[in-house]
Amino acid sequence: MQSTGRVRIPEGKKVAVNIGVDFDAASVWYGTFGQTSPAYLARGEFGAEVGVPRLLNLFEKYNIKTTFCIPGHTIDTHTETVKDIIKAGHEICHHGYAHENPTNMSYEQEEVIILKGLEALKRVGIEPVGYRSPAWDYSPNTLKLLEKYNFKYDSSLMGNDLYPYRPREVNVDFDNGNTFGPPSDIIEIPVSWYLDDFPTQEYVIGGGEGLRSNTEVYERWQSIFDYAVEHVEGACYILTVHPQTIGRAHNIQMLEKLIRYMEENGAWFTTLANICSAYEESAN
Repeated sequence: MQSTGRVRIPEGKKVAVNIGVDFDAASVWYGTFGQTSPAYLARGEFGAEVGVPRLLNLFEKYNIKTTFCIPGHTIDTHTETVKDIIKAGHEICHHGYAHENPTNMSYEQEEVIILKGLEALKRVGIEPVGYRSPAWDYSPNTLKLLEKYNFKYDSSLMGNDLYPYRPREVNVDFDNGNTFGPPSDIIEIPVSWYLDDFPTQEYVIGGGEGLRSNTEVYERWQSIFDYAVEHVEGACYILTVHPQTIGRAHNIQMLEKLIRYMEENGAWFTTLANICSAYEESAN
């Protein structure tokens, strides 16, 4: 049985809300989509030069401290922008080096990427407590590596939606049924493609459809928040946005509208690290 927990919510608030910013810049186009043309890389540049400043201004306006998940390649390319994020008091989370999907990597290959990302973070003075996998995917070794390098939380998996839980290794057997290992000491703060701006808003030729109405996105995001407020005690609501996507003029206004709505209805805006620290084990 899954080992789940609840989040201790401050008095007067109802749901822990993290607006997680995956500041991938060019690395998402290279690492996930294999695109290196100047046209694709310019979209990553937009995220660094336009999207991040807009987000930092928005978060300052509403006194929000949140988590930026940043690949090492972004740190090494847009170092001053990353320093602006740190100066503003936001948490920084490990997010690979060049947004590499670890699914088919060997243990040794994946460890190299973990270490390379840690080294880039160290260059800007950060020792992360959390990890988010590029492409939200795992290899059979990912959990072992997170434990080895003493991460406190992960935010990559979808085994729950509004409750944190402890992930387990899975022995896959399609002839006799899968079996699970013991719960990890890592706390999983779950993500969801339903709470991500990229699939519906970012156009990829021959790939994602993108370009859908952000009114549709707003309604979905609000509906999930409303469910958490009305039906789930000690919930966490984990939104994922990308500066090159949410930073577009029409989308940043939509995000501000959502922030105002959640603020009026009991949101505790906080970092992933704070959600991890506020985790309380549930009795199963």
